[in-house]
Amino acid sequence: MKIGFIGAGNMASAILRGMVRSGAFSPETLTAFDTQAEKAAALQKELGIGVSESAEALAGDCDVVVLAVKPNVFPVLLPQIRAALQAHDPLVISIAAGKTIEFIEGLLAYNAAVIRVMPNINATVGAAMSAYCCNARVTDEQRTLTEKLCGAFGEVMPLSENMFPLFGVLAGCAPAYSYMFIDALARAGVKNGMAKADALHIAAQTVLGSAKQILESDTHPWELIDRVCSPGGTTIEGVASLQADTFDAAIARAVDAALDKDSRV
Repeated sequence: MKIGFIGAGNMASAILRGMVRSGAFSPETLTAFDTQAEKAAALQKELGIGVSESAEALAGDCDVVVLAVKPNVFPVLLPQIRAALQAHDPLVISIAAGKTIEFIEGLLAYNAAVIRVMPNINATVGAAMSAYCCNARVTDEQRTLTEKLCGAFGEVMPLSENMFPLFGVLAGCAPAYSYMFIDALARAGVKNGMAKADALHIAAQTVLGSAKQILESDTHPWELIDRVCSPGGTTIEGVASLQADTFDAAIARAVDAALDKDSRV
């Protein structure tokens, strides 16, 4: 099973590193092509993967072709590699934001097996949250392979494509919101006399542990909040302050604003 990446930018690099470092995929089964040849060459040197001489050569040689280029490149790239894809008939995986399976099928103009995957920036640290959806030609074996691929750099779930815009906000935009919260917490620590590096480490590790607590238990977040809040204590005082400042509503408005923007792009 040979897997090729057209595009060797930040996300493709993060995915390939996860695939190799997890031990789930051998470097000899992976190859990449990028119009900036130095990017693919750097990954070859780092990970031991192969490098293809062109997008067409890769498309005609791989069992899985991952489209890891910018969405605006699709209308040029897909007609260019269409003949090679149709002749070899690999699984086509797209990680491009905003481009539907129907859009990809239209550019390919043949009955290709297509899976759309949406990873997020946390793939760079092996902790992505990804979602995928498939067209009717995709087999159970290809679904399993896609889950294995995504599992090498985080977690993955199947999701209806009509939920992808919302997933893109919750998983794609929310890392920025999380970074904002962590930084705001650290800056509050600085305001009260702590060194920024110490405050940032404490805030980030605390958020990491809190997320782990939710993921690894069946406890509702508010029950966990209640466990931390002692009667008349400091935590409930801070929680009440956040509620007074419409913390929940501010997050909901941010999600709504991002989703509205997505619908207009």
